[in-house]
Amino acid sequence: MNFDLTKPCAQCPFRNDRRGYLHPERVIEITDALLNDQTFQCHKTIHKGAPQHCSGALIFLEANERPNQLMRIMERLGAYDRKKLDMDSPVFTDADEMAEHHGSAS
Repeated sequence: MNFDLTKPCAQCPFRNDRRGYLHPERVIEITDALLNDQTFQCHKTIHKGAPQHCSGALIFLEANERPNQLMRIMERLGAYDRKKLDMDSPVFTDADEMAEHHGSAS
């Protein structure tokens, strides 16, 4: 998995300035997995090109001071630089708020 993305795409589920579209339980699955050292691939790279870690997820994790294991390894190898992330991007930093936001659109 690559770490080249630095800001969330327009459809990123971590954005807080767009209408929610995921079921709240799916949001909790995603955020729980992330906070338990898992990764989350950008949906735009699932079926094409090199897999990329979702930048919204990276920003979420960095804002919570909880980089996952792969982030820490890739940073030590020089393949990930947290300073390149656009931390001012409109991204949720709270899992419950993210789930509530997505649930209000259901």
